Amino acid sequence: MPDIAPNAQASAAAIDAIVAARQDMPGALLPILHEIQDTQGHIPDAAVPVIARALNLSRAEVHGVITFYHHFRQQPAGRHVIQVCRAEACQAVGAEALADHAKRALGCGFHETTADGAVTLEPVYCLGQCACGPAVMVGERLHGYVDAKRFDALVRSLREAQAANETAEAQA
Repeated sequence: MPDIAPNAQASAAAIDAIVAARQDMPGALLPILHEIQDTQGHIPDAAVPVIARALNLSRAEVHGVITFYHHFRQQPAGRHVIQVCRAEACQAVGAEALADHAKRALGCGFHETTADGAVTLEPVYCLGQCACGPAVMVGERLHGYVDAKRFDALVRSLREAQAANETAEAQA
């Protein structure tokens, strides 16, 4: 193996193990991509040729699937991921205005991360909360009836919790 950082070696080994464990299952590409993203936080560029070779696909085919599905990231996400529902039911009750506010408040667009690396903003096409829109997902937690004021409060809570964690780590 080339001389690469230990984290990169661990990441490559984890990707190899995921691909090896799933490559013979029918329709293996999506389960492999999901597991890599779940364990690595994104789909590293180095994973594409490994997956392509194992599944007898071209790199372009693997890359095409990664870029087609909004769920997959090619870069690491921020410490927190906020997803704003973009489906029609949420749009009918103000999701477009919420999305515009979120972009302004965070200073980044969809599929981008704030300058401080704290928050990645992502669109999602239905969180299953159609009666409670606009809806957002903050990490693994779902929030309904989110307007600009509530969005700001959620972001403020994330930042306060992060600051508290950093303070606690510094004192330890």
